[in-house]
Amino acid sequence: MKSRQEPLLSGKLKGYGYRITRGREVIMNVLAVAKEHLSAEDIYIKAYTAYPAIGLTSVYRTLEVLVNTGLVYKFDFGDGRARYEISEGPRGKAHHHHLVCTGCGRVIDYADFIDEELALLKKTEAGLSKKYNFTIINHLIQFYGFCNKCKTKKNEK
Repeated sequence: MKSRQEPLLSGKLKGYGYRITRGREVIMNVLAVAKEHLSAEDIYIKAYTAYPAIGLTSVYRTLEVLVNTGLVYKFDFGDGRARYEISEGPRGKAHHHHLVCTGCGRVIDYADFIDEELALLKKTEAGLSKKYNFTIINHLIQFYGFCNKCKTKKNEK
């Protein structure tokens, strides 16, 4: 199963001077079609079904390359496992933030920002850019708390 994003990602990876191996293609495709934030082990399991010659070490190395080139984001949602998300394509095409439930580990992607959030982010980015003479090109934001289900369970105790 090939994703329409795979050739674009492969082209960008080549542009950074990396070879496009079958294993890298499979990993990029797994990430391009993922509907959730995958761990390296999750990616390995999905990639293995399409390419049994792939090893877990290759998955980790490829993810490191993809993160370093900015093609993939790496997240720590507090569950002890790094999670990955493609920076472009079905999951990454729209800029979004995360709500992370510390009770059940659920991660909610949201892009319907409230006006106050947008104003605060714009002001914060401008202030940081000026203070540190730094050009901000992107940001990743995660909020931690309890989803409604976990909040209800917590209140029942």
